[in-house]
Amino acid sequence: MNRATPLSAPEPAAQAPSFTTLRRLLGYRLRRATTLIQSDLAETLKPFELRMITFTALVLIRDNPGLSQSQLAAAMDVERPNLVVIVDELETRGLIARDRLPTDRRTYALTVTEAGEGLCAEAVGAVEGHEARLLDGLSEADRRTVEAALALIHRNAKG
Repeated sequence: MNRATPLSAPEPAAQAPSFTTLRRLLGYRLRRATTLIQSDLAETLKPFELRMITFTALVLIRDNPGLSQSQLAAAMDVERPNLVVIVDELETRGLIARDRLPTDRRTYALTVTEAGEGLCAEAVGAVEGHEARLLDGLSEADRRTVEAALALIHRNAKG
């Protein structure tokens, strides 16, 4: 492979790179925190053989029995073809059931099975522990402030 080489190669940095500018950017800091949270969450869900997206689907189906696949796709902001893969995975594992609605044979109603309910309860408990550990030291007032700020960011992004 033929690469262009600079006339004078810079010396490797002897010290850690500066993050001064990036640390002033709240979006950058939110992204870094999100990356850490998601990584820890992935480890938390691993024993349940769930990923964040399958966990989300399972919880939404449990909390909204009879939810249609279209409703679930909209709630998760996932393209319908991608959702089918998620639903298939949960159904194959025996965690959810997919039943056609008698009033509309094209629509499936999703419900959690007994096995799905048990796994979901355990996984939610583990995720609550994950959050408690990562948010340790935040007061209730701090949490409310963070929640309000995130809600405002969400509203602003939606326009």
